[in-house]
Amino acid sequence: MDDAKSARDQRLLMFSIWASAGFAVLSSVWGILSGSSMIVFDGLYSFVSIGLSVLAVLALRFSGRGADERFPWGRDAAEPLVVVIKAATLGALCAYAAVGGILDIVNGGREVAVGSAVVYAAVATLGGLTVGLVLRRATRDGSNLVRAEAAEWLGDALLSVGVLIGFLVAYALVTAGRADLAAYVDPVMVTLVSLAFLWVPVKLIVSSLREILSMAPEGEVLDQLRACVAAVEERYGFSESFLRASKVGNRVDIEIDFVVGAESAIRTIADADTVRQDLHDRLAALGYERSVVVTFTADRRWAE
Repeated sequence: MDDAKSARDQRLLMFSIWASAGFAVLSSVWGILSGSSMIVFDGLYSFVSIGLSVLAVLALRFSGRGADERFPWGRDAAEPLVVVIKAATLGALCAYAAVGGILDIVNGGREVAVGSAVVYAAVATLGGLTVGLVLRRATRDGSNLVRAEAAEWLGDALLSVGVLIGFLVAYALVTAGRADLAAYVDPVMVTLVSLAFLWVPVKLIVSSLREILSMAPEGEVLDQLRACVAAVEERYGFSESFLRASKVGNRVDIEIDFVVGAESAIRTIADADTVRQDLHDRLAALGYERSVVVTFTADRRWAE
């Protein structure tokens, strides 16, 4: 990974860590004072995020050390591995909170200072949206770890909107003299929100496992690679081309086999190097770190 990009990504992750720390302290204290298990859950989620974000920074520094004799293809696999660990931990926390919410419902609900809870939900929505957008705008060419942070914050902000609506409903019920019904709002929201939160870690786990298992990259990346190979194939008159690719972190591993026919413009090693340079320039424009193998054959069975 480029040193400047690595340094920038580390700064973004540290920004996320400090923001998580602030929200963790705020929501924990606020939740205890208001009696809301929903707000306490938000605080616990933030505290777990802090530790996992620190792990993400360490992984980013590790992967930034590049290739050596022990890691001939680099250390980029550390990024999706950490994302899986982070997502699995957050998923377990969500499942635990969902069980707690269900138990509260069975036991008759929970009394909450709904006015204070409404204010918190509004603050959490604005704060999560702000941090998420800052990270998202900076991740167009950033690492998967920063993208995961942005997805987590935006998902948190989206669900905070639902929490805000729920507390407003509870406030309306209390005002209408139905505090007995309002007591169920907080545990119901804990259950629903924790279950809804599960889609974020599940999505991150699926995406990262694709990289760890060296599966083909997702559609957009694969389409970009195919377009580069197809352009080179047409330009130099190859009979056929075979593309194999996988993406690990910000590095794309690519193997391309060109089938040389009678009409192909390749006759010498110098011609082959010209093709490699053309292909290199096209792939470099995509912005990924690359490990590229290019071969030429007149017999397609060696390329299949």
